[in-house]
Amino acid sequence: MSWKTLDDMDLGGKRVLVRVDINVPVENGHVTDATRIERIVPTVKDILAKGGKPILIAHFGRPKGKVVLDMSLRVTVPALEAALGRKVRLIETLEGAENLTDEALASEVLLLENIRFHPGEEANDPEFAARLANLGDVFCNDAFSAAHRAHASTTGLAQQMPSCAGRLMQAELQALEAALGTPKRPVMAVVGGAKVSTKLDLLGNLVGKVDCLVIGGGMANTFLAAMGLNVGKSLCEHDMAATAREIMIKVGAAGCEILLPADVVVAREFAAGAAHEVLGAHACPPDAMILDAGPQAVARIITALDAAKTLIWNGPLGAFEIEPFDTATNAAARHAATLSREGKLISVAGGGDTVAALNKAGAADDFTYISTAGGAFLEWMEGKDLPGVAALKA
Repeated sequence: MSWKTLDDMDLGGKRVLVRVDINVPVENGHVTDATRIERIVPTVKDILAKGGKPILIAHFGRPKGKVVLDMSLRVTVPALEAALGRKVRLIETLEGAENLTDEALASEVLLLENIRFHPGEEANDPEFAARLANLGDVFCNDAFSAAHRAHASTTGLAQQMPSCAGRLMQAELQALEAALGTPKRPVMAVVGGAKVSTKLDLLGNLVGKVDCLVIGGGMANTFLAAMGLNVGKSLCEHDMAATAREIMIKVGAAGCEILLPADVVVAREFAAGAAHEVLGAHACPPDAMILDAGPQAVARIITALDAAKTLIWNGPLGAFEIEPFDTATNAAARHAATLSREGKLISVAGGGDTVAALNKAGAADDFTYISTAGGAFLEWMEGKDLPGVAALKA
């Protein structure tokens, strides 16, 4: 590893600025999903165990450099206290943070108010970063999900003080390195979702790195149409046909197998329990929509999973939100989960729809690693340098 972890730092008696991502969903003043909060607990507890004094830095929403009361981090305090098992004190202003008493530092976990209330944050203003740096002795970045942003609290702090990765950041980087850096082969990638146009960089990077590429969801319709098949009223980017053909040529030249659905599930309406039928991928009626991969396609994917040693998953295989068009995603996800649980497969997945689909399938807990990082996960998969990670190497 070219970056330090908490194991490399002497934290005794030191104030540790910890960049975390607790940008959690809230309804009626209450946190509805505390997953991101729960994931920072190991880092905070390790800092406390090493005698450090954690000062949490986080964003919430997009206030664009202004104080927006509806985007105060105060709403997260009860959930933080429940997860950490100790008091959390919100410091409402930077001036308040600069004038903390030793008693306040010693007794509680401190949380700075929404860092994006300050225009210097997203501008990565060096003077603002220096002011933040003066609040602590060590910087710990535990927010991989914000690592694709060059902000004061992600890259600016790392350039101004001794820095390390927190436990969540460490786990994320190690999982991604295992999946794409030095993976066990064969490597299989499942790439699904609505549009080819949003996954071009991802597909371009994966072509030279994986042995088998499964394309699903609305993206698969675009590839089928590019092969001259009629996809009826399916979600399809017909203007991306030439690009899809280029990708297939590159995949073939790289010696990578590409799996497109040989059969599909079609319906006339996108509704739960809609009348549907399984047809060959070449036989979609003009008035129908392809909404899922068929049983033959699923069988081919399961065979490929049995042969694989590493799996990277981004995007569902069909319209997983409603039954019965979640069948292919559920079957493939559950098989990957079983292989992972048995130690036969290293499985790494990420992206918003992906996490939701794997949770719905009941498969998420058995995957080797599930990233909740969204955009940062995708940019890493696309082969891009992430500023927040690069700054830790400096």
